[in-house]
Amino acid sequence: MSNLARKIQEEKQFDVQTQPVQAPKKLKTKKSWLSPGEKILGLAFTGIVCFGAVQMVSNQAAIYEVNKEIQKTENAIQTQNKVNTDLEMQVSELSTYERIKAKAEEMGLKFSGNNVKVVED
Repeated sequence: MSNLARKIQEEKQFDVQTQPVQAPKKLKTKKSWLSPGEKILGLAFTGIVCFGAVQMVSNQAAIYEVNKEIQKTENAIQTQNKVNTDLEMQVSELSTYERIKAKAEEMGLKFSGNNVKVVED
């Protein structure tokens, strides 16, 4: 080898040695405190809890509606019972013996004690 080739080779080695050797940068991997599987389980659990909450609220709303209908029906029943009681009272008032006798006399019927038959319940 000639001196020129040797000098060039030494210069290259010198240049390589004089440059600071930089270690390759390590990429910092940010380690998550949850693994992907745990994240999926967490999302699934959150979804189930939200679904359950919505289901409970909708069930309570349905129960409220049913209770409201029951109250309306009970009020209607009480009102009808009052009407029925009033009508029964009117029937008992209108079916008294004196009233029937007065109506019969108005229509021209005459009361005869011999033709009266007593019927018991």
